[in-house]
Amino acid sequence: MSGPAQDILLVISNLPDRASAERLARDLIEKRAAACVNILGECTSVYRWQEKVDNVNEVPLLIKTTRSAYPRVETAIRALHPYELPEIIAVPVSTGLPDYLQWIAQETQLPET
Repeated sequence: MSGPAQDILLVISNLPDRASAERLARDLIEKRAAACVNILGECTSVYRWQEKVDNVNEVPLLIKTTRSAYPRVETAIRALHPYELPEIIAVPVSTGLPDYLQWIAQETQLPET
């Protein structure tokens, strides 16, 4: 794969409530780890954890970032997420509006020091 999409990732995570989702989203943007974070409406997640089936309400996040910024995204989620094992799934973007993809790349670059 080549072109602007090759380095773009869509990272998916879920937080237990809106306040923690907003806190994480703001942290990711302030640290330039992500260009944009969509905080979706509350959903119900059903999963097995430690031999028990859980049914909980969660707030999904769609995090737009790059491969090079991904380690900062993962570090921030691990630091701010209240779960022992947070959901962190990175999906490569195969195509998209080139100008938007370029914007993601620009917004996740750390300033030169």
